[in-house]
Amino acid sequence: MLPRSHLSLLLALCLPFPTSAAVVHRCESDSGHITFTTLSCAPSETLQPQRAHNPAPGSRAPAKRSETTTSTPRSLTVVGEHDDGCANLLSAQEKRRAIINQQVRPGMNRLEVESALGRPDRISTTNTATRYHYNLKRGRSSLVVLDEKGCVKG
Repeated sequence: MLPRSHLSLLLALCLPFPTSAAVVHRCESDSGHITFTTLSCAPSETLQPQRAHNPAPGSRAPAKRSETTTSTPRSLTVVGEHDDGCANLLSAQEKRRAIINQQVRPGMNRLEVESALGRPDRISTTNTATRYHYNLKRGRSSLVVLDEKGCVKG
């Protein structure tokens, strides 16, 4: 049997150690490629050390912002954009609002029309246009015309 001092030492080694912030290197190549590493950068890359602080779960102490030397700010370049197939006439928020209000607006697709108004009572197709016919209350009707891509025509 282990002596009590050895047992407490063994238990202390099993406990997680509080970790302090680590130093992470931000390496940027001449072409603009950025790599974060704990190792050193390549000779042709610029090095910016940054402190990374990962607080323990449940801790309320805000992480201190590290002061790094920054170069001139670069403009943001959008590489890709979501294409909804209907020329992005409406934002996602505008589409949600129209569906909630049971409205149909140009730029909505078939599924969004059916989410707003339900399944059509009748569907007719001519050439490249599809028509959704809805019979509303009090003898009124509504017609939604979709183009060949399935988008509401304006």
